[in-house]
Amino acid sequence: MIDAATDSDERLRRLEAVTDAALSRLDVDDLLAELLDRVRDLLGVDTAVILLLDAHARQLVATAAMGLGDDFQEGLRLPIGRGFAGRIARDRRPMVIDDVTLDGDTSPLVRGREVRSVLGVPIFGGGELAGVLHVGSNAPRAFTSEDVRLLEMVADRASVATHSRAGNIDRTTALALQRSLLPTALAEVAGVEMAARYLPGHDSGVGGDWYDVFTLPSGWLGVVVGDVSGHGLQSAVVMGRLRSALRAYALVCADPADALQHLDAKVHHFETGNLATVVYAMIPPERDRIHLSVAGHPLPVLVSSAGNAELLPAPTDVPLGMGRPATGRRTTVVDFPPGALLVCYTDGLIERRSESIDVGLERLRATVWPGEPDEVCTALMLTVGEERPSDDTALLAIRRLGPPAPPEPVVLVDTGFDRAGVAALRRRVADESARHGMAEETADDFIAAVNEVMTNAIRHGGGAGRLRVISAGDDLVCEVRDRGTGFPAADYLTRQERPTPSPTGGMGLWIAQQTSHDLHIESGPAGTLVRIRAAR
Repeated sequence: MIDAATDSDERLRRLEAVTDAALSRLDVDDLLAELLDRVRDLLGVDTAVILLLDAHARQLVATAAMGLGDDFQEGLRLPIGRGFAGRIARDRRPMVIDDVTLDGDTSPLVRGREVRSVLGVPIFGGGELAGVLHVGSNAPRAFTSEDVRLLEMVADRASVATHSRAGNIDRTTALALQRSLLPTALAEVAGVEMAARYLPGHDSGVGGDWYDVFTLPSGWLGVVVGDVSGHGLQSAVVMGRLRSALRAYALVCADPADALQHLDAKVHHFETGNLATVVYAMIPPERDRIHLSVAGHPLPVLVSSAGNAELLPAPTDVPLGMGRPATGRRTTVVDFPPGALLVCYTDGLIERRSESIDVGLERLRATVWPGEPDEVCTALMLTVGEERPSDDTALLAIRRLGPPAPPEPVVLVDTGFDRAGVAALRRRVADESARHGMAEETADDFIAAVNEVMTNAIRHGGGAGRLRVISAGDDLVCEVRDRGTGFPAADYLTRQERPTPSPTGGMGLWIAQQTSHDLHIESGPAGTLVRIRAAR
């Protein structure tokens, strides 16, 4: 009875050592090391090694070891079917070698060392081979069935750890892929300003949602927002392939529907079993229109410069990869007026648990305005709320810029004059013409025109006047105002032939008209304003 109780206590101790909840608080590498250390103690062995399966290479990779000292070669690769560990992986069952010196096919992790007896078991994960765990004793040892069962328990615990390790590797890879495919800043593009956001809806930090903007050799702008079904690394990999393929098709397809039709064929042939929704838009160099095709994707929203937000009136074709390769995909063309904002997004922005998608669409329309794209994106992401979304969210906002606003006029000279001040003002006009970079011949004509108009103001406008010189962008403008009784300006502006000299004048204005780029006259009982624009 005492021996039976002792055996029972020992089995319980072994079980607790392997299933200790404290192990779960360790990171993966430390957990594997602790498991190997404990199994050495429990089985009274000298070495313990874990090798994980590289399924693509059909090889086992030495990952962790205890008792091998500096001789352990982490990363050592062993082919399945060769050596002690390779045969365990091939046969998928435990193996014991009582005396390795009598076995001519042991691995480098056993051969040539002091180990005499070895026991190994396969590691399974999800019913599939994940690796091999083996232990060794320097003294001859006959391993028992109880030893095999304990080592299989340790292998099960190692399986959980290695699965977590693989998940961490997947997450790291997925995040690296995300950073390479979803730039944090968009390039500057003439005629538009843009902003984008990406929010993962799960632990991997990346999924199948993406946005893309690229300029084509023709000057057209390509705009893409898409969503590959699923989450994690696999979806991210498929997303990366579709993104690259669509860029390639965009180089040879002048129509968005044609490009999506090619992409659909690629999904059916090379990405069997995957589904994707995509909206692909093309904006011409003038930026005045949007050509778009929709493959099962939520419709973009267009916000007018007045703030009216509406879903684009485009037909929705079937998603990529659904049914047979689709034909007859459609392209819609809509106006893209200055100041308007285009908002493309994935369904994670508008979908909520226990809420109609129409509610999410209405919330989107109520939130957007034709403002700075970055500010609009920030406001939209706040609508997602603090609760972690169940799906990824990709968001892209593009606003068409209007024509550049004309520069504010700059007054260079503003002063009154009489007969005595005409010569000095003429020199100031000459100086401003030179500073403006005006060609010498053009400056001479401009100064002559200003001189004639000032002289007219003195002769017919009460002996005095006021002069302003204004810089308006590339133009230099001179205004001369007097307080004369006025005259029929239209008669003077329509003259085509040189007037005959007379006491009533007319010659000065005709000369000014001939030597300026543009002459404008406003005349009435309160006085006359003559505006002279220099030739460019």
